[in-house]
Order: sequence, then structure tokens, then C-alpha cells
Amino acid sequence: MDTGTHVVMGIALGGLATLDPSVISSPATTTSVLIATIIGSQIPDIDTVLKLRNNAIYIRNHRGVTHSLPAVILWPLILIAVIYPFFPGANIFHLWIWTFAAVFIHVFVDIFNAYGTQALRPFSSKWVALGVINTFDPVIFGIHSLGILIWFLGANPGPTFLVMYAVIIYYYFMRFKAKKRVMVGVRALIPDATEIIIAPTMKFHQWRIAAMNEKQFFVGSAVKEQVELLDRFNRIPVPNTPVMEAAKKDKNLSAFLSFSPVYRWEVDEYNDFYEVRFIDLRYRSNGHYPFVAVVQLDFDLNRISSYTGWVFSEKKLRKKLRILPS
Repeated sequence: MDTGTHVVMGIALGGLATLDPSVISSPATTTSVLIATIIGSQIPDIDTVLKLRNNAIYIRNHRGVTHSLPAVILWPLILIAVIYPFFPGANIFHLWIWTFAAVFIHVFVDIFNAYGTQALRPFSSKWVALGVINTFDPVIFGIHSLGILIWFLGANPGPTFLVMYAVIIYYYFMRFKAKKRVMVGVRALIPDATEIIIAPTMKFHQWRIAAMNEKQFFVGSAVKEQVELLDRFNRIPVPNTPVMEAAKKDKNLSAFLSFSPVYRWEVDEYNDFYEVRFIDLRYRSNGHYPFVAVVQLDFDLNRISSYTGWVFSEKKLRKKLRILPS
């Protein structure tokens, strides 16, 4: 989920904690738990700072180690070590319970996004992504915000957020049912599909679709259960040419390939360099595919420049690469 949603989730969890007699009976515990749930709901995303280095490192590592099973155990201990000295009268066991809940819920809800997490590390490096909730879901954010407002206006936070979470759990079930209906529609259009990726958008009834069979890639969208195929591309294996092998050694392209399961590729030759481009097919927007990896090589196969990330125009891509084709 996005940062704003994790913030309101942390506040809501702190309000829910008032149902715990050991929390509400001690002002120190109440305050420390609220602080811990807010910070705990953010701490796994500390790896966002990797974006300050470059996109390749960020793509390879975001929602990786910081969202793993060991991290879910270690983050609460680290936070308690920082918070408890300021509230020595707090019930440390119940502070740990609610801090652990905040960290666990953060990692758990991220699994429902299309991006997913490596939550099974160290047992598996596989990305777990259920793809039923958009990174920012206005319904989930709105319900949390409404609950916080009701609390601010004087309502008892425990019962308020208990009802709120019941509504959200029901909402998740509705999202699974909606995705299942879309899946049926995709299967009807592509009965021989070997892989289907259905990704949510911010709108409840709209979905992005990327699929493949043995010969083609398919890109589409769905409104409710009505599926429309927008693009088709022939599946052409990535060749083992010197140009392609040299490009694969680039850190940006390597990061892209570690993250993207459905893509097509292009190789262009200009007056004095080659350009290798990989295009993720999951994020079609207004006829454009904004998530790419591009590597430019001279004719001796030395890297000139490269980029991976989101670009919404060719002009901006050229600016990031800092070179214009002749």
C-alpha cells in the first residue's frame, strides 16, 4: 500500500488497541502503543530510501528483505528498544503485541497488491502478489479516514475500528470475487492462456490484464466482467546475440528482468550505437507502456547509458538517457 494508507492504518490499529485492557489501563502503554503502531505501520518501507541511489537498486530490493519473515520478527524488537525507554511504565509485552501486529499487517496487506512482497524469504525469494487491491485504494483509505474522524469527534475508538475492520475484510472478499469474474472472462477469450496477470486499478470495476499463450502476448482491460483485448504481440525469444548478451550485463536491465514477468523487447541500430529496450506489458496506460528498461551500447558493445523505471513520453526517456539518436 502507499505511505498515506499505511499511516492511517497505524492510527486505526492504535485505536483498536484500546480494546486491550492492559493498554487502556496505563497512559504510558496507551501512548507508547499508538506511537509504535504508527511507526510500525511504516517501518518495512524504510527501503524506499534506496530510490535515492538509483532505480535498479530500488526495484531489486523494495519489499524484499524489509518485508521478509525475519524482518517481521526483528522490526518490533528494534522499535521497542527505541520507544520503551521513553515510556518505562508501559506494559512491554502488550507493547510488543501491538507493534508486531502493526508490522505484520503492513507486510500482509502488501501481499494483496499487484507489486507484492518477498514475504516468504528466506525460504523462498518468490514474489507473493495476489493482485486484488491497488497500491492506493480510495475505499480502504476512505474507510480508515472516516474511522479516525469519528474517533476525533469523540466516539469510542475500540468499537469504531472493530466495525471498520469488519467492513474492510468484507471489501477484500468482494475484490476477490470481482477478480475471479474477470479471470473467467479472460479464459473465455484466451482459452489456451499459459499465464494470466490481472492487476487492480484505483477504480473498483476496472482492471489491467496481461496474458500469454505459447505464441502471443495479450494486453487488455476489463470493466466489471467485460474483458477487452487491446494489443497482441508475437512471443519472440530473446536472442543470444552479442548485443543482447552485453545489454543483459547492465544493472538497470538486470533489475528489470528480475522484476517483470511479462515483457517484449526491441533492438534498434542508430548511426553510432545500439539501443536495447525491454517493455513491461502489465501497465498499459492510454496506449503507452510506461515501465521500461533501455540500454545503449556503442559498436564495441560498451555501455553508453541505461535507464529503468517509469517514463510517460519518449522525450522524457531521452532526457533520462542523456543522449539523442542521430
